[in-house]
Amino acid sequence: MSLFSAIRTVLTLGRGIVHGLPDATADRDPIALFGAWFAAARRSGILLPEAMALATCGADCRPSSRMVLLKDFDANGFVFYTNYESRKSLELEANPHAALLFHWAVLQRQVRIEGPVTRLSPEESEGYFHSRPRGSQIGAWASKQSRRLDERRELEARMQAYEREFEGRDVPLPPFWGGFRVFPRRIEFWQGRTHRLHDRLLFVREGDAWQATRLYP
Repeated sequence: MSLFSAIRTVLTLGRGIVHGLPDATADRDPIALFGAWFAAARRSGILLPEAMALATCGADCRPSSRMVLLKDFDANGFVFYTNYESRKSLELEANPHAALLFHWAVLQRQVRIEGPVTRLSPEESEGYFHSRPRGSQIGAWASKQSRRLDERRELEARMQAYEREFEGRDVPLPPFWGGFRVFPRRIEFWQGRTHRLHDRLLFVREGDAWQATRLYP
C-alpha cells in the first residue's frame, strides 16, 4: 500500500468510526449500500477488496469455508467462479445455500450475506472465462480441484499437456467450470465504532422488499 493509499485508508476509517451507519429505514437499498462500501474499500488501497469468505454446508451438515473472489454483483446476487467438481461445488449441489463474508479490517467494516445459490448459465460463465488470462484458462483445465495430488510435477505436466493441446487456438470453457450466484436473503452491515459500541444494520428480504433492523453490537 502506498503512502497516499494509507492516508486515504485512515481518512475512510475515521469517517466510519465517527459517523457510523444510518438508522434503519424501509427505503434503504442494501445493494446500493454494499456498492458504496465496496467502492470505498477499492479506493482505500486494500489488497483484494473483492476477497470474501464463502461458507457452505453439504448433506452431512458439516460446514466448511474458504476465500474466493467476488466477480460481479447486482440486485440478482453475488457472483463467483470455480470448478464444478470442487468440494465447495459438491456441497452447493447437495445444499444450495451459502453465506458470504467481506472483512475490510483497516476500515473496521464487515458485510455478511446469506441466501440460496444457483449456477450461472454456460453463456455467462463463458463470457467471464474468456476475460481471464490465458494461463488461468489453461490452469482451469489442468486442475482437478479438491482431488488428491500425489506430486506437484503431475499438475505441472497436466498444465504443459493442455498448453500443447490448445496451442494456436482459443481455450474452450471446460464443461466442469463456471459460476455461481448467491441470491441475498439477508445482508448485515457491521461498522466498528468507539468503545466497541459497533453499528449493525440487518436487511431481510421479504418478497421484493427489504426490511431493515438495527441490532445490538
